[in-house]
Amino acid sequence: MTRTFSLKGKTYSPSNILIIAELGTGHRGNTARAKELVDAAALAGADCIKVQIVYADEILHPATGTVPLPGGNIKLYDVFKTLEAPINFYAELKDYAESKGLLFLASPFGRRSAQELFCLSPDFVKVASPELNYTELLQTIAAWHIPALLSSGVSTLADIENALHYFDRTAICLLHCVTAYPAPESDYNLTVLRHLSGIFGVSVGISDHSLDPVIVPTLAVANGACLIEKHFCLSRGDSGLDDPIALPPKDFLMMSNAIRRAQKRDSISIIEDAKITFGVEKVNAVLGDGVKKLSGAEENNYLRTNRSIHALIEIKEGDMFTRDTIAVLRTEKVLRPGLPPSFFEMLLGRAARRIIPAGQGVLWDDVL
Repeated sequence: MTRTFSLKGKTYSPSNILIIAELGTGHRGNTARAKELVDAAALAGADCIKVQIVYADEILHPATGTVPLPGGNIKLYDVFKTLEAPINFYAELKDYAESKGLLFLASPFGRRSAQELFCLSPDFVKVASPELNYTELLQTIAAWHIPALLSSGVSTLADIENALHYFDRTAICLLHCVTAYPAPESDYNLTVLRHLSGIFGVSVGISDHSLDPVIVPTLAVANGACLIEKHFCLSRGDSGLDDPIALPPKDFLMMSNAIRRAQKRDSISIIEDAKITFGVEKVNAVLGDGVKKLSGAEENNYLRTNRSIHALIEIKEGDMFTRDTIAVLRTEKVLRPGLPPSFFEMLLGRAARRIIPAGQGVLWDDVL
C-alpha cells in the first residue's frame, strides 16, 4: 500500500512528487541573496524552499571544536553564530517564496527557534535528523497539529518509533536519509522506503545528500517516495556549509526533470532504465537490502550527531542541574555524549556527584 502526504489541499505521492530545495545556510543571512536562491530554485523545478532557523546555542556548545565538513574542518559553533538572523528575515523570505508560488519550509533546532517559527504560521515543519531524539522539541512541534517531515538519518528503528509516538502519523512524512556530507549513493538502501512505510504506517520520502542529481531521487520514486529534498546552491564554490555537496541550478533542474519523468512510470521500468544508465551493480547497491540500519558512512556519528544532555558551564560537585546549567545539544567529535534527551526533566533539581567540565555530556555517574 502506497501512503500519500497531504498539504494545503494537495496530495503528494510517487506519481506527484513534492520537490524541496534545501537552501541550508547558503543565503548567509542576506535577504537579497536569499531571494536570488528562491528565484533560481523556482526556475530549477522546486515546489518548496527550505531554510534552517539557526541559533548556535541551541545546537552546539562552544567547546565542540572543529567538525569535518565538505569545506574542511570548521568551527561549526562560530559559523552558526554568524548565521543567526532575526525572525523577520525568515518572515520576509516566506512571503517572497509564496509570492513565487513556492511552499516555505523550515527546521527549528530548539525552544527559541521553534517559538519564532510558530509565529510565522507555517503550513508544515521539518525535524532534522540530529533532532529526531530531541524529546522537548518533538513535543513542542507535535502540539502545533500541522503536517511534519521527520528526517531519519543516523537513527535506528527504535529512534524512529520513539519520535513518531508524539505525532498523528497521518500527517507525517518520514524522510530516509544518510547523515554524511556527501553521502555515498551506495549507502542509500532505498528498498527500505517501502519497509519503513509499512512498519510505521506513514508516507515516506528522501533527504538526499549524495552528489549525483538523478540516481537516488529516481530510485526513491520507484520505491514509494512522495517527497524528494536536495540541497540547492547557486554554485558549489559558494561559502555555505553545504554548498560543496549541493546541486547548482542546472543540476537541480536535471534532477527535477528526471523526477517528473519517473513519476509517470511504473517502478520496474524506472529501475530497469537506471540499470542501463548506471549499471546493474551500481543500481543494486543503491537499492540495498531494505534493512533499516546505520549506513557505513554514518555509523561512527551515532550518539554524536544526535542530541544528548550536556553541561553548559562547569558544574561543581553538589551544584543543582537547572536549565541554566544543562542543555540538550549535539555532541559532535570532541566532547563525550551525555544521557538521552528524554531524561532532561528528570535531571532538573538533582545535584551533581562530581565536577562536569563545560560542554561535556552528563552521565548517570555524574548525578547524585
